[in-house]
Amino acid sequence: MKAVAFNASVRKGGNTLVMIKAALAPLEAAGIETEIIELGQKTLQGCIACYKCFERADNTCALINDPMNEYIAKMLEADAIILGSPTYFADVTTNMKSLIDRCGMTMRANGSPLTRKIGAGVAVARRAGAMRVMDSINQFFFISGMIVPGSTYWNVGYGLKAGDVEQDIEGLETMKGIGENIAWLLEKTVD
Repeated sequence: MKAVAFNASVRKGGNTLVMIKAALAPLEAAGIETEIIELGQKTLQGCIACYKCFERADNTCALINDPMNEYIAKMLEADAIILGSPTYFADVTTNMKSLIDRCGMTMRANGSPLTRKIGAGVAVARRAGAMRVMDSINQFFFISGMIVPGSTYWNVGYGLKAGDVEQDIEGLETMKGIGENIAWLLEKTVD
């Protein structure tokens, strides 16, 4: 079993990474392989609606000037996918949006191979806007036919400066809960 997490924060070691690691800790404790992919300061092009992914039908995006196809392959081989983003003007970062759009279109062009994989979002905000981040991420999971578990609260952490979320005890507990629920689901659903 494997879980892959995508961190869309441009800050190395920032608050989004802290929350992602908190969500992954219960999976690691359960012996589930985990990987974190840093989208960070890489430039990911947005979808250009060329529809070549429908023509090719090979689980790849036609754009090859960035590592998007590597990311799509990571999602395909994983049993659980975590998407984490800080809140930028009440939504996901541009790199997360590019990942959602291009992966989403490519998956729809290929018969929705993410169906019944587990998906969980992680949002970090200074003060507000995190629910829209969660909605953007969850809509990708829903249209992909994925299973989206909950926790004891929404998967949101609050903080501005690097490390601030370490003081968000409720947020860290929520991440622990989502990780525990993902691990439980993986044990029940993956052969």
